[in-house]
Amino acid sequence: MDEVRRILPAVSVAIVRGDTVLLVKRARQPSQGFYAFPGGKVEAGETLEEAARRELQEETGLQAHNYRPLREIHIDGSNDGHPVDYLLTVFAATYAGGEPVASDDAETAAFYTLSEMRALPLAASVFAVADELLRKAGA
Repeated sequence: MDEVRRILPAVSVAIVRGDTVLLVKRARQPSQGFYAFPGGKVEAGETLEEAARRELQEETGLQAHNYRPLREIHIDGSNDGHPVDYLLTVFAATYAGGEPVASDDAETAAFYTLSEMRALPLAASVFAVADELLRKAGA
């Protein structure tokens, strides 16, 4: 019989600036070494949006506004040897200025074009979400 894995809520934030999208290189599991939108686990007592705002600030030093949920993605943590799974809510948010500075569990933080993203090891669904957002933005 398969074990039942715990599923924890998590968030990420996709931000467009011109024809680029903000990505961080993850310094820890899950998805260590992969590029993804800034994000992480939801802490006790936080709403999903509060968690998204906190994670963006912690990982990049940036702030954004007009947060809106885009999609939910199930992340199977067993693929990374992680003891839990995550239900990731991806938010889009409006860029509020400044340059990203990597901190917390982000190894790097920068804005990338779709063509630059094609050469990066990306976490699942990142390219599709970035492509969708850039089309909507008319970039």
